[in-house]
Amino acid sequence: MSNPQTHDSGTLAGDAYTLDARTIKEPPRGWRQSLKYFGPGLIMSASIVGSGELIATTAAGAEVGFALLWLVIISTFVKVSVQIELAKWSITTGQAGMTGFNRVPPRIGRTGWITWVWLLMAVAKILQQGGIVGGAAVTLSLLFPFGGDPLNMPTLMIWTGVLVAVSIALLMSNKYGIIEGISTVLVAALTLITVVMAFGLTFTPFAYGWEEIALGLSFTLPAVGVAVAMFGITGVGADEIAFYTYWVVEKGYASYTGPNDGSEEWKKRADGWITVMKRDSWISWVVYTLATLAFYIMGAAVLHPQGLVPEGNDVIITLSRMYTDSIGEWAMYAFLIAAFAALASTMWAAIPSHSRLWANFLANIGVFDWKDDVAKRTSWIRVFMIVLPIAWAVVYFLIQSPVVMVQIGGIATSIFLLAVVIGTWYLRRTETDRSVLGSKAWSVLLMISSVAILLLSIYTALKVFGLTPG
Repeated sequence: MSNPQTHDSGTLAGDAYTLDARTIKEPPRGWRQSLKYFGPGLIMSASIVGSGELIATTAAGAEVGFALLWLVIISTFVKVSVQIELAKWSITTGQAGMTGFNRVPPRIGRTGWITWVWLLMAVAKILQQGGIVGGAAVTLSLLFPFGGDPLNMPTLMIWTGVLVAVSIALLMSNKYGIIEGISTVLVAALTLITVVMAFGLTFTPFAYGWEEIALGLSFTLPAVGVAVAMFGITGVGADEIAFYTYWVVEKGYASYTGPNDGSEEWKKRADGWITVMKRDSWISWVVYTLATLAFYIMGAAVLHPQGLVPEGNDVIITLSRMYTDSIGEWAMYAFLIAAFAALASTMWAAIPSHSRLWANFLANIGVFDWKDDVAKRTSWIRVFMIVLPIAWAVVYFLIQSPVVMVQIGGIATSIFLLAVVIGTWYLRRTETDRSVLGSKAWSVLLMISSVAILLLSIYTALKVFGLTPG
């Protein structure tokens, strides 16, 4: 058997989930050398910006103004340490998150309880991704309407069908790496433009000052439903924490580290590749946190004073008011192009990511062996790459309210975060090599983040079942 080689995307030509001493590679030193090994965080950022930042966060700002600015910052920050901790386990074991979660007791039959909790969230996430597909189709319809009202059903159906068909074709033809690169550039451009405009609002009729910022950082909670949905959807969500582990393994971090033989050399390699992963994680955190803050401020400063809250299929038109009301009508088309880039890149990142989660679910319930049956694993991932975007499109046409669909997914994600935290701590205690657990300061940060997530997840669950006052 020849040594696995790396593709342009960084994944191994062999099976990345099988650790082999022949794939060992010394980790890079410093940020500059680490740059070419970044990638999992970019995929994650692409999946985050379109749904949480562009739709849910802006809608929250439009509804409650600056009051939840503090939650934007906390929401994006507290989840990163859990993401990193779970990825540590993946690098040292070569396993994906859902595989490990399935071993967390108690079990229901032959399957771990977290697997079933994930299934409940995954059904709700179909609504969220349907909202993304719908939002992207609306942008295309507004840019290229087929006569009459651009939001009429025939036009939306045509563009949704085209979008789904093209997405499946691009992913199935193995050109995802190219799409990822293009989408990342476009999302970065959208984020940069929005950050500049958010701060540039101080020179427009929608100017805001330190008084509004201070109000936003005062830890008020004016709308619990909006808050919990935003906490679930902004930053890295529970599903993204889980699928980040797949990209970490498939990027090669685990294979480069090699099987754990207990040697000092292995510990040094593991620590080195974990450091690369941390840098990848924090770079992506900077990107999506800036985007989140910018979109929220735009919604709070421009839409909220005018009483404009994005709803139904008009969500994209309402969101464009952030730009047209600030710098003129000409910005409408520039926004639509940038918005399509953000939403489409989210969709293109979500299709392969969620396909892996669904395929791993089948493995967890005994349909096939995730580690040893590579052919079936690959086949099932491809099946879901076709099935999922079609399902998302169908759900969108049944509901046709992208904001509500995204918010429902956010609430479900908040609840699943509870299971993710429990699963991460279980794997940290039972399976992660102690040599890579990190410092006491890291453990304290992880504990604080976990408690914050647990409290908000429990409150969300109670709220959903009507067990909280108000």
